[in-house]
Amino acid sequence: MMKYIALLRGINISGKNKISMNELRSELQKYKYQNISTYLNSGNVIFESEIDHKESIMQDIYKIIKDKFHLEIPVFIMTASELKDIFVNAPDWWGTDNREIYDNLIFIIPPVTYDDVYSVLGNPNEYEKIQEYKNHIFWSYRLKDYRKTNWWSRTASTDIRYSITIRTATTTRKILEICNR
Repeated sequence: MMKYIALLRGINISGKNKISMNELRSELQKYKYQNISTYLNSGNVIFESEIDHKESIMQDIYKIIKDKFHLEIPVFIMTASELKDIFVNAPDWWGTDNREIYDNLIFIIPPVTYDDVYSVLGNPNEYEKIQEYKNHIFWSYRLKDYRKTNWWSRTASTDIRYSITIRTATTTRKILEICNR
């Protein structure tokens, strides 16, 4: 049995794309998913499955959400071991406990690539740091300077927003902790 993480993009934000995590857990249990946990109300789902094909799982969960909630929500799937690998390879400047810095991890939803994201968002400026690792992007900036960053507004205002989902270092750390239970 493999442990997976599903990150749903853009749900339960300002009353839009509402999905009850309790209802989602119930729906996933009706299918082939077990030991389902969620974290926060923003679409972080940890589960186990005998299926060994992330694309199939992604399509299946997409269809479950579309059928049950009548929403077309991008779904990113990864294994718990992949998330652990990402954390092990995080740059030294990312994921610290410095409250003045906002550390994010951008998950790129296949088939989109880092190059696709970069071509839309452009170069980061002097207010932000990025580093790519295996088609994920570590992205940090000073909280007080977020409006000055090049990427902040573009991650939400360009069409690339449908091909990425972003989690803070704190959230991804908690997801990994749940995976390790």
